[in-house]
Amino acid sequence: MSRSLVPEPLTAEAFASFGDVIEASDRAERLPINYGWTTRYNDLARLDVGDGGGHAIVSLFRARPLEPPLLKVFERHPAGSQAFMPLHGRPYLVAVAPAGDFDPAAVRLFRAAPSQGVNYAKGVWHHFLLALEAESDFLVIDRAGPGDNLDEVFLAEADQILADA
Repeated sequence: MSRSLVPEPLTAEAFASFGDVIEASDRAERLPINYGWTTRYNDLARLDVGDGGGHAIVSLFRARPLEPPLLKVFERHPAGSQAFMPLHGRPYLVAVAPAGDFDPAAVRLFRAAPSQGVNYAKGVWHHFLLALEAESDFLVIDRAGPGDNLDEVFLAEADQILADA
């Protein structure tokens, strides 16, 4: 038997213990650049990828909606943060749990707006990409380099979570 979670809105305050929300919001430092034709929303996420000789890489991930949206596996990256920015203008879900020993009861589920990205802090447990509506692309900034940077935990059937999107 699994439990069901209804996503809460993704806000910087609600997500702060898991990382950063990446968005062009009133909270961001805004700098006029390019002779006033562009606004730079500055320093939106703390990328942390240098441990053990790591370096930042930029990738594209293409995710399909999970059918049914049953959360069975969580992962974390102990040596670096991982940032995701949606590119297709669709909402998506973000499932996270605090760093440390994984606790299925501590999982929180957020609904990200099409204009919001997330940066998972180093060591924060998260589900893989949870696209909604249709296949979607995400710009990803994370760590490459020596060492193991992936831990996974598979949930017992009783701990699995149905994302009530």
